[in-house]
This record gives sequence, C-alpha cells and structure tokens, in this order.
Amino acid sequence: MTDRPRVRDYMATDLVTLDPGMEINRAMHVLLDKRLSGAPVVDKTGWLIGILSKKDCLKAALQTSYWRDWGKTVADHMTREVETLPAEMDIVTAAEAFLASKYRRFPVMQEGKLAGQVSRADILRALSDQWSQTNG
Repeated sequence: MTDRPRVRDYMATDLVTLDPGMEINRAMHVLLDKRLSGAPVVDKTGWLIGILSKKDCLKAALQTSYWRDWGKTVADHMTREVETLPAEMDIVTAAEAFLASKYRRFPVMQEGKLAGQVSRADILRALSDQWSQTNG
C-alpha cells in the first residue's frame, strides 16, 4: 500500500485569524472583505480558542439590529467547541471526517498549535491527485 498524502500536504497555512477582543462588527467586515466563510480565533499565544463564522456574524447582526448595540466582541459570538483535524491525518480519513460533519473546513492542529486550515475542496483535490497518480 502506498503512503497516502496527509492533511498537512494540502492545508492552507496563510490564514486570517481573529482576536477574541476584536469588536464583532470589525470582524464581520474582515470576513466579508476577505470573502471568508469563517476564521479561527486565537489568543495572544496563538492558541486556538474558537471559530467565528458568517453564521455567527449573522446572529450577531440580527441581535444588534434589535438592540442597536454593536459593542460586543468576537468572544461573545464565536463558536467555542471547535472540531479540528491533525496535520498528520491521511486524506482518506479526512474525507470521512468531512462526510460525517456539517463543516466545510476544519482548523488543522500540529503539536497542539494551529498549523493551518483544510477545506472540502482541498481534500477533494488531494483525492483527485492520488487517483490520477495511481490510474495515470
């Protein structure tokens, strides 16, 4: 059996991250301006503490339009329970994780730290590359 590519081989490493103390309106504009569906939230040491998605921002905007208060922070609205994948996971196992999950992307961890992010498209590309190599 050939050694399968790993998540680390296909993950994005140039990430936009958010600070938990950032004002939610500013964070929402970062996501919109960068055309991101979400971004990891890291503390000052680089530790992953949450994810802020466009869905989280939509909830915040709806609450804000009712209460007329944009003063809350990313920490007030982020998702704290974050599903991650290890950088060393093989792409087939990662594909299975995507099929079992509602998420379109996962933060990737290596040695306890945020190392990157992998999307469904990244894993599909990896599987396609692997298939092309074995059947090409």
